[in-house]
Amino acid sequence: MASQKPHLNLITIGHVDHGKSTLVGRLLYEHGEIPAHIIEEYRKEAEQKGKATFEFAWVMDRFKEERERGVTIDLAHRKFETDKYYFTLIDAPGHRDFVKNMITGTSQADAAILVISAREGEGVMEQTREHAFLARTLGVPQMVVAINKMDATSPPYSEKRYNEVKADAEKLLRSIGFKDISFVPISGYKGDNVTKPSPNMPWYKGPTLLQALDAFKVPEKPINKPLRIPVEDVYSITGIGTVPVGRVETGVLKPGDKVIFLPADKQGDVKSIEMHHEPLQQAEPGDNIGFNVRGIAKNDIKRGDVCGHLDSPPTVVKAFTAQIIVLNHPSVIAPGYKPVFHVHTAQVACRIDEIVKTLNPKDGTTLKEKPDFIKNGDVAIVKVIPDKPLVIEKVSEIPQLGRFAVRDMGQTVAAGQCIDLEKR
Repeated sequence: MASQKPHLNLITIGHVDHGKSTLVGRLLYEHGEIPAHIIEEYRKEAEQKGKATFEFAWVMDRFKEERERGVTIDLAHRKFETDKYYFTLIDAPGHRDFVKNMITGTSQADAAILVISAREGEGVMEQTREHAFLARTLGVPQMVVAINKMDATSPPYSEKRYNEVKADAEKLLRSIGFKDISFVPISGYKGDNVTKPSPNMPWYKGPTLLQALDAFKVPEKPINKPLRIPVEDVYSITGIGTVPVGRVETGVLKPGDKVIFLPADKQGDVKSIEMHHEPLQQAEPGDNIGFNVRGIAKNDIKRGDVCGHLDSPPTVVKAFTAQIIVLNHPSVIAPGYKPVFHVHTAQVACRIDEIVKTLNPKDGTTLKEKPDFIKNGDVAIVKVIPDKPLVIEKVSEIPQLGRFAVRDMGQTVAAGQCIDLEKR
């Protein structure tokens, strides 16, 4: 039976992978989700591989390559309950090669822990900026900043260093629109301020990380909107059949429902729904589910398809109009430019067909009609044509499926939202 507590999807983001995964592992361990003997096993194995101090990181980094390289590659999901909430914890990759996986995770999150290292020479980095900006663009409304590695400052647990990193982070986060942010000085490896107040930082009077998580607010569930479940993966399970996996963004799904997957254009009947291996009688927004669909083969659908009810199917577009902000492009963006758009779980190459106008970011007034190009910092209205069929919704109608990130050359070059569309 799934928990009756309110459910929140929580993502951990930030540049320093090892520290981030260690923090998540420590949180789960101290909270009693992982037995001590498992951590001890990981510690011995990590030491043998020359990866001493990696035992907590391995709670989330389960893949062989992740353990050998010491980086998080894919998303890992774990559930844990606090006094107040039932969390699905999404540990996202921080390494720049795997940002596309981080985008998928962030598009599913209700709240984030942004992990920043307090060690000298680290702190707020380019990657911290990119992650924070993506979190904001993809609609993550609330955030706790964990200022990690306080045991590694000089001197250890330095209040002065904490205040420096906090001031930098606060400036960055306010500039991109985050309002209520709490900051917690921690050591993920040593466990300071993770679930218990640390005697090493008597100068800090705020909440522990666990208390800060319980201070999050539950987002309103858009259950009255049409059903939308972006597919994250599809499994074929012996004796059960085809099982798509994804997060319910809007609407409600029940066993017996007739559903359609687009752009694949495949229909089927929902036989059963599970969350964290427990059956559900209905799935609501925020639930990460696997659901068995009759009448569909595993190869019929894939990541990036969106499931909806037959009577109000997801919108497939041949073109759309978007408002974008250019974040990080080495030169300029002109009509004809074709990067990859990351929308919910889909990744599709799209051509910027026309730059309609640039806007003043402060008040939204038009700066210039039909400019020849746009560059870093510009906010613009553009017309976009996807290379292949894509599900996207107007941000005014279903915001969860209206936001996107634009990537090229291994970095996030822009981010934006769909404001109008042409159906296919």
